[in-house]
Amino acid sequence: QVTLAKMRSHVSSCAKVQEQMANCPKFVPVVPTSQPIPSNIPNRSTFVCPYCGARNLDQQELVKHCMENHRNDPNKVVCPVCSAMPWGDPSYKSANFLQHLLHRHKFSYDTFV
Repeated sequence: QVTLAKMRSHVSSCAKVQEQMANCPKFVPVVPTSQPIPSNIPNRSTFVCPYCGARNLDQQELVKHCMENHRNDPNKVVCPVCSAMPWGDPSYKSANFLQHLLHRHKFSYDTFV
């Protein structure tokens, strides 16, 4: 068995998997729709590391990534999870971002609810 975090890492770096995915049929709606595709909905599923800019990290991957790669980084940074929320302040820099991640973002709120 492979954890989801390791699977995503493997999929993003494995040429064989990427080739297989490129050959998969693309999604095509069964019936055309007149509804517009919303473009102003914020992405609250994946986040960018505020230290190094690593992209497409879900909440648990962000916690793991920061703990493994930025444990000793003294910089104050904005929490990308909080700033993506409607109540989030995109200018607030956490005094201790790693502790904030561990206490506030151990799990996804929408999964919990």
